[in-house]
Amino acid sequence: MRLEEIDTKDRAILRCLQGDGRLSNVELAEKVNLSPSACLRRIRLLEHSGLIDRYALLLDQKACGMPGNAFVAITLNQQGRSSLDAFEAAIVDIPEIMECHLIAGGSDYMMRVVYSDAADLERIHTEILTLLPGVTRIQSTLALRTVKKTTALPL
Repeated sequence: MRLEEIDTKDRAILRCLQGDGRLSNVELAEKVNLSPSACLRRIRLLEHSGLIDRYALLLDQKACGMPGNAFVAITLNQQGRSSLDAFEAAIVDIPEIMECHLIAGGSDYMMRVVYSDAADLERIHTEILTLLPGVTRIQSTLALRTVKKTTALPL
């Protein structure tokens, strides 16, 4: 099932769950004007189709002591499949890397890294990023303030 194939009720369910994943089935059914059994059936179909990927709890970065965001451009010495695979395998379990994207342009990857303070960012840079396989250049841009941050896709 693809997004183009779902109806307005399914879209309403997805919008509500993106806003509050803790809604009970009864609360959700009420919000989208369905019976609880019909709502649950639709949710299960959306989960089974892959449109609902997973449910997650979002933590407040600042409250967790990691207020800093750095956007880090990484350039590798080679762009062959084995080089990309080695880099990607190495970053998967690094908790400070929140996102990593293979990009087109002057660099190979763009990642968002969280950190607690300048010393922590230096540690991440020198003890983690510079040691990743194939890295030849690291360019970091520090975010001063987050203006918009959402996990909700436009439906």
